[in-house]
Amino acid sequence: MDDRGIEHHMVRYTPRRFKHWPPYFTLLENCLTNATLPSISFGRHSCSQKWKIQPQDQWVARWKRAQDCWRRGDKVVKLIGYDASPAESRRYAHREGHVSERFDYRYPLREWGWDRARCAQRIREEGLPVPIKSACWLCAAQKVDELRSLPRWCLRLIVLVEARAAPRLRTVEGLWRSSTAARPGSMTAYIRDQVLLDPEEIDAIIVGAPVELVDFQRVAAAIPVEERPIMRDWIERFNREATKLAA
Repeated sequence: MDDRGIEHHMVRYTPRRFKHWPPYFTLLENCLTNATLPSISFGRHSCSQKWKIQPQDQWVARWKRAQDCWRRGDKVVKLIGYDASPAESRRYAHREGHVSERFDYRYPLREWGWDRARCAQRIREEGLPVPIKSACWLCAAQKVDELRSLPRWCLRLIVLVEARAAPRLRTVEGLWRSSTAARPGSMTAYIRDQVLLDPEEIDAIIVGAPVELVDFQRVAAAIPVEERPIMRDWIERFNREATKLAA
C-alpha cells in the first residue's frame, strides 16, 4: 500500500476500564488477567466486535472526512471482505439487513462472485504471496492441523490460558468448548495426547504458572496505578523461563 500511495492506518483496541489488574491490551492478556477464555469458547462471537470492529469505528469517528460526510447527512461506505464461498455466505446471511445510522456496507468480492480460490488466483496474478487465513491461535474455530502447526511457545500459552481459566469453567471443557469425534474440548488435552509438548512441561505449567500469575497480580495491585507493571511483562517472563526449562 505504501508503494502504491494507498492511505492506511493501524488501529488497536485500547481498554479503558479494568475489572482486574494489571492492565491488558490483547486478547491473550485479557484472558489471563480475568481467568477466562475467548467469548467464542462460550458460544458467543464478540471477539471481532471488540478487538477489530470497535477500534475501526472509533478511528473513523475521529476522521474529518467521515465527520464531514455525516454532517451532510450522508453515510460512510464500509467495504467488507466476505467472499462468495459457502462459509462466507453464511457469515453474510447473518449480517444481511443490518442497518447503521452511520455506515452503508458493501461486499465487493460477493458482488464480483469471487470465492476464496478466485481471490488467491488474483493475488498470484500480481506476483504476491497468498496469505493464510487470519485467525487467533486461541480461537475455538482453530482446526486440529492448525494447532499442530503452532510453535511451542504458542502451545505453552494455550496450556496456560486453559489452566488459568479451569477453576471457573462449568459448561465448557476448554478452548474448543466441547469434544467431537476428532478432538477433545480442551486444547491442552489434545496437546498432551499428541505429545506436542512434553508431559512434564505441561504439568509444570498447569501446577505452577497460574499460582505465579495470581501472585503477580496481587503484587501489581498494591503498586500505584501509574507505576504498575502490565500483563505483557509477566507473559514475556513466562516465555523466557519456559523456553529455558524446555531447552
